[in-house]
Amino acid sequence: MADIPLGDRLDDDDYPAYTMGRAAEMLGTTPGFLRAIGEARLITPLRSEGGHRRYSRYQLRIAARARELVDRGTPIEAACRIVILEDQLEEAQRINAEYRRAANTGTTGTPGPS
Repeated sequence: MADIPLGDRLDDDDYPAYTMGRAAEMLGTTPGFLRAIGEARLITPLRSEGGHRRYSRYQLRIAARARELVDRGTPIEAACRIVILEDQLEEAQRINAEYRRAANTGTTGTPGPS
């Protein structure tokens, strides 16, 4: 990462820019909450050379959604599963939209009706 300019890293949603303490502060939660959603495999923070957890902006958005559900009374394991399913649905919808666009422009490479 050292050879990538700092400005490019800060613009990258997947760059692990935030420490656990800073991430918890930004989310208005505790480091324990971040550890719990990590144990539930909702997010997997990267580790610094010293072994400290580091979070990306994308991971913080996912964690914020889980926190919303937990704040509404959803158990943490269920909240994590809901967020995972929401993310999978969003990805499937994105792929379907790409297929539809390709089909409408005739670039699918599959034969059309005879």
